[in-house]
Amino acid sequence: MKRLLFLLFAVSAATGTVTAQNQAVGAGQRDKAFLLDYYQQTLTDLQRAVDGLNGAQLRFQPAPDKWSISQCLEHIIATEQALLGYAKKTISQAPNPERRSEINVSDDDVIKGMTDRSFKAQAPGELAPKEAGKYTNADAAIKDLRKQRKELIGYIDGLSSDDLRNRIADSPFGPVDGFHSLLYIPAHTARHTLQIEEIKADRKFPAK
Repeated sequence: MKRLLFLLFAVSAATGTVTAQNQAVGAGQRDKAFLLDYYQQTLTDLQRAVDGLNGAQLRFQPAPDKWSISQCLEHIIATEQALLGYAKKTISQAPNPERRSEINVSDDDVIKGMTDRSFKAQAPGELAPKEAGKYTNADAAIKDLRKQRKELIGYIDGLSSDDLRNRIADSPFGPVDGFHSLLYIPAHTARHTLQIEEIKADRKFPAK
């Protein structure tokens, strides 16, 4: 759990910058339908970003210290499992709506912070892909993610608004609710989809 909290801090540190602006939490608060749509949108965007890429393109690294698209895909899939475990722990706790006033981050803040590519973070070792990445076929990666998302969506479908909003947990940058803990997952996918587009835009990116 300690390493997972480090991950949350790493990928969400930019959110703290937005939070510091002291925006009203009620503004931009979303519902479960939005959450499910965002999961689908981020999966669709990722699939479009990698559709038709060959093995050389998937494993191309812009620099020795930069990830390949294959590594990004591997990291997205591994991280979703870790973040889901964190969300389940948050949502399984007893309701504590009295802590809602402690939350200083809105749903939109979470998305903006997670997808801010001006902030770079290094994933902890257990969630960092090895070498150039295990995927040499983009369809295989999307298939693995779809299978994982099916379980995740089934879990979300069974949650109530009370589950999502009245379970408050501490994070490295302040209290968050169950909805936020589930919002990290697709926002994290969106963040790395942007990274994939950056890799594809590199002048040395292999031609098909």
